[in-house]
Amino acid sequence: MKKSYTQLAYKDLNDFVYGSCPNPVTTKSGLVIGGGTIYPELNFTLPGMNIDENSIKDAYKIYADIINGSLKRAHELHAPGVVLELETLVNFTENPKWGIEVNRIILDIMKEYADKYGLKTALRATLNDTREMSRPPVMRSGKYWDGMMEAFEGCARDGADFLSIESTGGKELHDDALVNAEIKQVIFSLGVLATRDMEFLWGHLVDIADRNNCYAAGDSSCGFANTAMVLAERGFIPKSFAAVVRVASASRALVAYEMGAVGPSKDCEYAGPYIKAITGTPISAEGKSAACAHFSPVGNISAAVADLWSNESVQQVKLLSDYAPIVSMEQLIYDCRLMNEATKQGMNVQFRDLLVESDSRLDVQAYVLRPDFVFDISKELVKEQNPFLRTKLAAQLAVEGLKKGIADGKVSADKRDNKYLDIMARELDEIPEEPMEFYNDIKEDLDESKYLPGEYLIG
Repeated sequence: MKKSYTQLAYKDLNDFVYGSCPNPVTTKSGLVIGGGTIYPELNFTLPGMNIDENSIKDAYKIYADIINGSLKRAHELHAPGVVLELETLVNFTENPKWGIEVNRIILDIMKEYADKYGLKTALRATLNDTREMSRPPVMRSGKYWDGMMEAFEGCARDGADFLSIESTGGKELHDDALVNAEIKQVIFSLGVLATRDMEFLWGHLVDIADRNNCYAAGDSSCGFANTAMVLAERGFIPKSFAAVVRVASASRALVAYEMGAVGPSKDCEYAGPYIKAITGTPISAEGKSAACAHFSPVGNISAAVADLWSNESVQQVKLLSDYAPIVSMEQLIYDCRLMNEATKQGMNVQFRDLLVESDSRLDVQAYVLRPDFVFDISKELVKEQNPFLRTKLAAQLAVEGLKKGIADGKVSADKRDNKYLDIMARELDEIPEEPMEFYNDIKEDLDESKYLPGEYLIG
């Protein structure tokens, strides 16, 4: 049964903090995510190598080495618990048996450390979305869809705690929309295409999770708002445009929870604070400790309301101290230890606010992650149940909030950012209330060779 959220999960902004949420989840090992303690979530991947039938056993060994080394370090540093994220490479989703076997290897080593040291662990299985490998993408059937579902089913059946994905529905058109800084096409891609795909996809993932006694966790905005952030950091698009895309992507992300997801959200879902404010479910986040994977302007503020703290991803490469995943595990443990100590001393709100204030003035992309900014927008988003209209509303509210923040001197922005806020405000006002009317208005501007409208129930 589809859920609806009509009010915020929080009544007091001071309750909106890291490590705690109204609807925590408890793993098989007894870790309570969102129950008052923030835990590290380690993401890892193979070094550059070809994966085929001849090298797959080498890949298995590397994964085993990563997990053994990382959990050994977690035990040595007295970590109260850790979450591991297996983010499969394309090869491991195309060949489900490979991804399922890696999942099983990780679970076996986790059990060894639980039995030997009492270390509490949990595993997130994140299968990459291979549907975009067909051109134009076939979203609801075919070999890529079947392979994804087989991999999810196998990982869930063998004991993964969480199921996640970085889904790509709507990305076919969203990429061009970003490059050209076209807000109308962004809203169509996110609010019509992506939300419809999320409903279809997450209906299946929730079903798999329910049948296999695990959690449908959440999606990410990696292919959407995160791409916007990277483009903005390189100067290709205005930062204000990327910030508005970030907030608009929250409507898309929310669909997973309306379909039954319970968190924790993906680390690279930087719109996670909006999800947490609305649903009360735990979220994972990444920032300064994810610099090995990518840079960002939100290194501290992204941790402000996180329940899991992630490194995003790191390859198994040798550094001076040890292999990179082990190094990341240490960094995450120390980050979480400090945050948990602040909580023990009754200083979690103050610590949260320090994380916020250190970033929010310097970049509009950080400013839209302020807990108070998130609250103000989320209060309005819950009044709109239509995903398309909610996406449009999120963008409009983000524009208004940023213009006010800039005018009040609370966040810095250059002339380009201000100009684009005015442009977006005008163009958003022109978007009609009915999605098919909107489609007909912008149809001529869409490259229909890149997507199949029928896969999104258009036409």
